[in-house]
Amino acid sequence: MTVPAAQVFRVPMRHPGDVSGIEALFEAGAAIPAQVVAILAKTEGNGCVNDFTRAYAVQSLEMMLHRHGVTADVALVMSGGTEGGLSPHWIVFAVGEAAAPAPGGALAIASAFTRDFLPEELGRMPQIRETAAAVRAAIAQAGITRAHYVQVKCPLLTNERMADAAARGQSVATTDTYASMGLSRGASALGVALALGEVDEAALSDAVVGEDWSLFSGVASASAGVELTRNEVVVMGMAPGWGGDLAIAHDVMADGIDFPAVQRALAAAGLGAPGQLSEAQQAQAVAVLAKAEPSTTGRIRGARHIMNDDSDINATRHARALVGGVIAAAVGRTELFVSGGAEHQGPDGGGPVAVIVRR
Repeated sequence: MTVPAAQVFRVPMRHPGDVSGIEALFEAGAAIPAQVVAILAKTEGNGCVNDFTRAYAVQSLEMMLHRHGVTADVALVMSGGTEGGLSPHWIVFAVGEAAAPAPGGALAIASAFTRDFLPEELGRMPQIRETAAAVRAAIAQAGITRAHYVQVKCPLLTNERMADAAARGQSVATTDTYASMGLSRGASALGVALALGEVDEAALSDAVVGEDWSLFSGVASASAGVELTRNEVVVMGMAPGWGGDLAIAHDVMADGIDFPAVQRALAAAGLGAPGQLSEAQQAQAVAVLAKAEPSTTGRIRGARHIMNDDSDINATRHARALVGGVIAAAVGRTELFVSGGAEHQGPDGGGPVAVIVRR
């Protein structure tokens, strides 16, 4: 009798349409196309409404997966923006088989999808509730006993989508397309928090999304894009019935320079180090995933920052560069999945950081 076993591959990319590294995995037999359940990526666009590197990457992936006979839903989560030293890369998640469960459990992965949302539902309770249902479904499917990172790809509002709502006599949460990204991410994160019991449903309403920063999830990571109209959810955690040599742990950064939180996450995954990881430890760190967000107070530990005041460079781009540098200093490499826009994903100005390791 075999048990499921998670597989995770970190693959560099030369440009957002470069899927050659993933195809090489398939051709070498290292990964089997039909076993792929999710692909995450950092692409080199601006991460804003008009970042079509995400759609380009999704299209390239879909065409490639189709060539390899993949017809089932695969969660494709593209996070735009590789500011600072961050390196564009893919992270491929697959589920194979092992002969027996790993002692103490192992990394488990499952994905789920919401229905398509109407424009007027984005950033509001319907998106929260539907996301929570998808998270619960993924957890049940994989038998996850503790979720350490929940990645959500969510839609945003465009002028065309807002016009559709208006034509039906419906109002939307905002008429600012960029602000809609934050509200969609925030509602998705609160859906994760609701599913995991981090926030009580009685505390939730349309009004708290993007306003009450005391409500958040310590494991949610949401990324908004123009290329979809539903939420795609990938839950990563530990499960007793899974085999393989992968494990996951996480911590929560209190702010953008919370180096000790990164070290705690590494140590919880078995990679404790007084400073930067050794070369051997770096080889064990398969993937690092984190959220980044400028604090709404305009300060980091009492000192003023200008991320929210810069008219030339978007605030989330500053945050990705800052947090990417802090994590790179701990891990010793720049292929890091650092996603901007952490509304309700960790405390104000902070965010979750998770580490997948090979034991």
